[in-house]
Amino acid sequence: MSTVQATSFELPFKAPYDWARILRFFAGRATPGVEAVEQGCYRRAIEWDGAAGTLSVARHPRKHCLVATIEGDAGRHAEALAPHVATMFDVDANPAEIGARLALDPWLAPLVEAAPGLRLPGAWSAFELVVRAIVGQQVSVKAATTLIGRLVVRAGARIDDHPHPGTAWRFPTPAALANADLAQIGMPGKRVAALQGLARAVASGAVPIDDIHAGRMPAAALADARAALLALPGIGPWTVEYIAMRAWRDVDAFPATDLVLMQAIAARDPSLERAPAQRARTQQWRPFRAYAAMHLWNEVADRASGQRGG
Repeated sequence: MSTVQATSFELPFKAPYDWARILRFFAGRATPGVEAVEQGCYRRAIEWDGAAGTLSVARHPRKHCLVATIEGDAGRHAEALAPHVATMFDVDANPAEIGARLALDPWLAPLVEAAPGLRLPGAWSAFELVVRAIVGQQVSVKAATTLIGRLVVRAGARIDDHPHPGTAWRFPTPAALANADLAQIGMPGKRVAALQGLARAVASGAVPIDDIHAGRMPAAALADARAALLALPGIGPWTVEYIAMRAWRDVDAFPATDLVLMQAIAARDPSLERAPAQRARTQQWRPFRAYAAMHLWNEVADRASGQRGG
């Protein structure tokens, strides 16, 4: 990429938009070498329809929009990329509608008031997200980031002449990850097996997980996608719901067994210690339970400098 061409487009949003918190979320989970948050901007290496490039997203200093810039050959696909980036950054959300619904609950009303423009962070790729979810099982966000960085070096591809050193790697393809040597990478053998089993299933097409959008498909088809993912070894309900809320844009998805969420609910009502009782309590947050989860995670993240919650 010796001569870098850039194409930019705007992504309007309905204010308020909590850019600082969505950046914090992405920064805490950025894949080393692939993604970076720098100087108020999200950046990552991308590939689209065979064309490579770098995507950068920043908030416009005055207008109610985000500005996406694509450097490199991928810029010629800007029109196709725009809705994908818009989904990733949740610019189509209606914060007034979501906030009004959640604020009916006295537990959530102060959280909505504190962060009225909170968005649901998406993902560039459902495959990347599910890999991170598996890698992150039973470890901290920081430890998961370290492990995912090792995976990129083992199975990803370095981009020659890349203009941004912090994003000079492509995330491993499903086929590359399925066939990579992951010995002594720092994960238990069962988790490595689960990870490579997932990669094989995605590479073969047996379990499609990308190009799924909850708002654009019948409920039965979304249920089938959940079931197919859940059927894989090492994939539990938490992982499926996490993928559904962030990659598949199911705004009512809710990872009910998430430890942080369970603790947040039990802290408000100690009688709701077990997941079944908590599920009953969270029904009143429908159809925006994913945003409720983000508010609860955000409350914890505010106290822990963004290192916990989701």
